[in-house]
Amino acid sequence: MWGIVPAAGRGSRIQPLAFSKELLPVGSRSDNGTDRPCAVSEYLVERLILGGADKICFVISPGKSDIMEYFGDRYGSARLAYVVQPEATGLCDAVFRASTVIGERDDVLVGLPDTVWFPEAALASLPDADLSFLLFPVEHPEFFDAVMLDGDAVKQIQVKQRDATSNWIWGAFRMSARGFLDLNTLWEARDRCDEYFGTLVNSYLAAGGSAVGIKAGEAYVDVGTINGYRTAIALLAASQDSVEPRPTLRAAAGSGAHASLRGGRA
Repeated sequence: MWGIVPAAGRGSRIQPLAFSKELLPVGSRSDNGTDRPCAVSEYLVERLILGGADKICFVISPGKSDIMEYFGDRYGSARLAYVVQPEATGLCDAVFRASTVIGERDDVLVGLPDTVWFPEAALASLPDADLSFLLFPVEHPEFFDAVMLDGDAVKQIQVKQRDATSNWIWGAFRMSARGFLDLNTLWEARDRCDEYFGTLVNSYLAAGGSAVGIKAGEAYVDVGTINGYRTAIALLAASQDSVEPRPTLRAAAGSGAHASLRGGRA
């Protein structure tokens, strides 16, 4: 299975940085007994591997060679590949540029490299369907893609909609090999007009496609702002406490940081 890391964005909300936003140090980890900073995108890579990915494709812009230098050709058990997105023209373009290296038989996992979420192994809960979303509860769904469900069936994606009627957003998703091909073909047929993945999914559903949403997420933070960065640090610190129940983390409206934490770490 392939994992896709769309890492070509400019990171304008958290600039200035002297490096790619995906390498922003968030928390730390022990490396052979020595603590070292952890790049924010490492959390996604680890979760993709836990979800079953054994090959990971970073989609980067021409100026982000520091990501290649940082990760190299392997991370843990996964082999790494890199594809260039010449301009940051949206998530759909980033995801489907990975088709350069992804074959016609592999399922695909996709997440966002400037997020931190729990449980770490939640991607493993996604079914073997053409398209399935890992959903997280947030207080302010208007900043994300809110997912409307009928049972587990996705009925509509509300893309950054001010009056979103669901507080469940997608944080990552899985596509079968056929689902990846069908969505890519539809995107091409629509003259690549979709910047957001949610608008493409709505067209896919209207054309007879199907998707499922799984409410297996517990905590989700967008680290793309200063407030989000601070919330992520607090979330990681709270997640290390596996004995005491952890508090619910909430962000102020409009702060760009959104997280909820329910119960203990899975």
